Amino acid sequence: MTPLRLLVVSSDPFPPTRVDVSVLFGTELAQRGHRIDWILQSEAACPRAYVTRWGGGDAWVGATDLGHSLFSRLRKHALGIVNDLQLFMRLRRTRYDVVEVKDKFVAGMLAMLACRLFRTPFVYWLSFPFPEYYLLRARDGTARYPLLYRLRGLAFKWLLYRILLPAADHVFVQSEQMRLDIAAAGVPIAKMTAVPMGVAAQLFSAVDATADRRVLPPGVPCVLYLGTLDKVRRLDFLIRAFARVRTAIPAARLYIVGRGEDAKDREFLEEEVARLGLQSSVVFVGQLPQPEALQYVQEADVCTSPFYPTPVLRSTSPTKLIEYLAMGKAVVANDHPEQKRVIAESGGGYCVVYEEQAFSDAIVDLLKDPEGARAMGQRGRRYAIEHRAYGVIADLVEKRLRSIADATTAAA
Repeated sequence: MTPLRLLVVSSDPFPPTRVDVSVLFGTELAQRGHRIDWILQSEAACPRAYVTRWGGGDAWVGATDLGHSLFSRLRKHALGIVNDLQLFMRLRRTRYDVVEVKDKFVAGMLAMLACRLFRTPFVYWLSFPFPEYYLLRARDGTARYPLLYRLRGLAFKWLLYRILLPAADHVFVQSEQMRLDIAAAGVPIAKMTAVPMGVAAQLFSAVDATADRRVLPPGVPCVLYLGTLDKVRRLDFLIRAFARVRTAIPAARLYIVGRGEDAKDREFLEEEVARLGLQSSVVFVGQLPQPEALQYVQEADVCTSPFYPTPVLRSTSPTKLIEYLAMGKAVVANDHPEQKRVIAESGGGYCVVYEEQAFSDAIVDLLKDPEGARAMGQRGRRYAIEHRAYGVIADLVEKRLRSIADATTAAA
């Protein structure tokens, strides 16, 4: 088949690290011969825009401002918009089969206009309900600039549901739950495809869940959480559930790998640890490169994936859950739609109600039954590799993108 030529504009900074961009597009689709060009903003300090090769094509990398003041944040957004304006020049010079915008709203408007002008299919990819998230942060007081978050949430909500999604030729969403939620807002369900998070199978091919420990203490029952510490996640729930685990298994330890958007997110959790007297049993590891973080996963006895039951999080597709399973680890998760589905299909752990006692009981059961936990881990690993490897997910995305391009060609 003729390779596709794609232009991707994403909110992910350059170079992208999220696997649904770096692996799905930058590796899997690029290795199939598709030409993928990129418009991204630099993650590192960058006073001037530049062009480089990355992920199957050219990447136009925009300047940025890494300051923490309100002025710096606004300037960073302005620089991003300036870089996104290249959409018009790129489409004038190159014939693309599809233009995809991921999680950007002003750029989405620019792409929609440019695609209409140059008769190119416009696809929108929504990985998270950002407008609702901004409004929640403004409402619950966790945003640094509440008024700015509220205005941004209201503006982006209007842009997303009234203009961008109705105008898109196709919409990729993160889960079946998000697909249903957006359909309820009036977007035809037939023009949406759910693409859940997955794993790069090659990173997990040599995993040995029974290997000797190098980062965790030998002989100690270890529970692990890997992910963001953002306050909206309400991880104080996990701290309190672990306090109950300690009552049943005094030697148990909880390792928390990751960081929050704000330093206060971790401070909030540390205060809860101190309040419960768990300082000697809860370890905040911090943010680590993926290989080092996965070493903690590999050595843990039980991995956890608590999701606070809020509409903002109900439609997500947790990466850490699939990574846990791919590492051959038994998981304790709560009844979040995507997690409930994955645990039921894989048999890779327990899915319980969002309740501290139920969560702690499930952890204790697995810690006391290591053979049962290993069997769950093996089932979960098979499921992750067979159903959630990005080679499998790429088949779905490639087929959909080709059908969008072919439909436009046929209509021309």
